[in-house]
Amino acid sequence: MIFVGRILKTFLSSKIYPHFDRKFIHNPCKITKVTCSPMSKSALLILAKGAEEMESIITVDMLRRAGITVTLAGLDGGDPVLCSRQVTVVPDKSLSAALQDQPQYDAIILPGGLEGSDRLCKSEVVGKLLKDQEKSGRIVAAICAAPTAFAAHGIGLNKRVTSYPTTKDKIPADKYTYVEGERVVVDGNVVTSRGPGTAYWFGLKLIELLAGKPKADEVEKAMVISTY
Repeated sequence: MIFVGRILKTFLSSKIYPHFDRKFIHNPCKITKVTCSPMSKSALLILAKGAEEMESIITVDMLRRAGITVTLAGLDGGDPVLCSRQVTVVPDKSLSAALQDQPQYDAIILPGGLEGSDRLCKSEVVGKLLKDQEKSGRIVAAICAAPTAFAAHGIGLNKRVTSYPTTKDKIPADKYTYVEGERVVVDGNVVTSRGPGTAYWFGLKLIELLAGKPKADEVEKAMVISTY
């Protein structure tokens, strides 16, 4: 009995305990029920040098407002990343560390920016990650020039996609159905969007897919995106 009491005491003082809902009496001999709170969805946004900073930060910010756990991971390491408009962004950690800490995410997100997207296109690590993500049925998302990385790695073949207008010719017409006139295009688990100006709707659609339409509506209202 003393041994059981010590185990419970260790549990109550650990970092795990705050994530549990207490449904028991503080008596080690009379624990009735312990239930775990629902875990939040997770997303990984990959930040490469030359990425579009608006698309990166707006997406991360909005998903976090919705209670989604987002990891901002540096493609080439954990050092600050110089983005397309000379804004420096500090990632949470390197991509390798993010995958070591958590091998799977509910969504993998690629921001645009011509240089950043080109680096994503050429990364074998990103290619394998996207293929594994798509095969598992989890969300793969890209905005602006980043859908070109889908084309480079063979992701979302024969699906409806969109991108920044000037990158349309980099999306093979025989492998994709290119869509114009829509801010965000969703086809199965593949989500694409057009550019910095559509980043808010890109974020809202990801929130809807990960946390539900009510949560997306809640975030939209709080941010005064269309209700003003």
